[in-house]
Amino acid sequence: MPIAFHPNPARDDDVTGSSAEEADAAHSPSTPEAAPEQERADHPGEPQQSAGRRDPLTERILARGDASVSTITYESTTDGEQMDLADRQALRRVGGLSTELEDVTEVEYRQLRLERVVLAGLYTTGNLEDAENSLRELAALAETAGSEVLDGVLQRRAHPDPATFLGKGKAAELAEVVADVGADTVVVDGELGPGQRRALEDVVKVKVIDRTALILDIFAQHAKSREGKAQVELAQLEYLLPRLRGWGDSMSRQAGGRVAAGGAGMGSRGPGETKIELDRRRIRDRMAKLRREIKAMAPGREAQRADRHRNQVPSVAIAGYTNAGKSSLLNRLTGAGVLVENALFATLDPTVRRSQTPDGREFTYADTVGFVRHLPTQLVEAFRSTLEEVGDADLLLHVVDAAHPDPEGQIRAVRTVLGELEGFDVPEIVVLNKADIAEPETIARIRSLVEHSAVVSARTGEGIEELREQIAEHLPRPAVEVDVVVPYSRGDLISRVHTTGEVISEEHLMEGTHLKARVDEALAAELHGAA
Repeated sequence: MPIAFHPNPARDDDVTGSSAEEADAAHSPSTPEAAPEQERADHPGEPQQSAGRRDPLTERILARGDASVSTITYESTTDGEQMDLADRQALRRVGGLSTELEDVTEVEYRQLRLERVVLAGLYTTGNLEDAENSLRELAALAETAGSEVLDGVLQRRAHPDPATFLGKGKAAELAEVVADVGADTVVVDGELGPGQRRALEDVVKVKVIDRTALILDIFAQHAKSREGKAQVELAQLEYLLPRLRGWGDSMSRQAGGRVAAGGAGMGSRGPGETKIELDRRRIRDRMAKLRREIKAMAPGREAQRADRHRNQVPSVAIAGYTNAGKSSLLNRLTGAGVLVENALFATLDPTVRRSQTPDGREFTYADTVGFVRHLPTQLVEAFRSTLEEVGDADLLLHVVDAAHPDPEGQIRAVRTVLGELEGFDVPEIVVLNKADIAEPETIARIRSLVEHSAVVSARTGEGIEELREQIAEHLPRPAVEVDVVVPYSRGDLISRVHTTGEVISEEHLMEGTHLKARVDEALAAELHGAA
């Protein structure tokens, strides 16, 4: 269910506050205005937020007129029945429901109230527009994870505060905002150290999570395959290990006998193992087991790739920023019926589908996991085996959301992660998706920056045939040209030529099939041996 964010300003000239000084002044106190009566009626008994206290900067961020997740979900006939999407939406948390039962009929639904979230952003470099885009993306991530974004603050500092990340004054101001809107969670647009998280929670008096924890939570919700779940769990444990905390008795020594009952006795003296140390050891043991399991799953994927290499089947990897439309494009190209949802990281498990070029050559499409700015290093390491699917491809379709406010930033983020793959050197076609709603000036600007590009709309089918032609041109062609007469008894060789090679001409004679074609070296040797 899309979240109803605050409405856009009435006029473009109402929006001000584009300087860094105004960013520092976000949420400066102002005279509260009375909330509309209808708004009070929609959420009785809940704290009402004051629209008058927000400055234009915050209004612009929360309005999200050009957000990564729009309030409209487009459907296409090529997406199939989308049974996975129906299963995912079978149980949804909804806003406006109290967790206290006021009517016995609520028992039948058992739906939980959405987490009420306030965002906190900080930027040290770049301009205000980049910082706003990052905070809009954080709002979309929070919505995907299952929350309702109520408010946000944005600050510019020379460097993050080592104690509370935001600084003493801004942290106190954030606490006021949290209390004012009745939020129960603060999401910080950055990675917090263990001490910073504790200190900020002490100030705001609610749960605090950072961008990394939010992304890991989304991955945990959406992982479906055994390998995907293991990879996500490993990433979560790597993130959790240095952030374990203990309270009260959990910090005490472990001992047996009468000590457990509060007394003293033999075995209570000397070094022991604290509860938190025991938890750390268990986590490390679990991580070691997960690494062994993931390593054991690797041969299956490697065997599939080896089989494709042995049969000389080219591979096309589809990669790109999250919610750029990779799964929609795969459905449009192959009719795969992969889950399509207007959400970030909707699909995590890679999908491989067979296809053909217009001249009959077979190849495979591989849809991979999406990317995002500041992708957690734990996820990069955990999903390295999946990313190798991209590095092993013959061609990369780099899908970009041309309607996004910062498509160049998306391209940089994806190329940064792919650049970390050892020996990555794959030909690339930049596919500018969502051309039906993108600005022509944006499309022209991006095409001038890349060598090979295609403009498409996975929703309407615009530009798909031109993209297929480009794929056929960039895929490797068989190296050996043959001119042979193949006996009719070896129809299997003719079939393999049509499947993996490029047929130039074919003529049926009395003694066999006269074939001119381009094939790989192994098949060429078999054809000459049979002729």
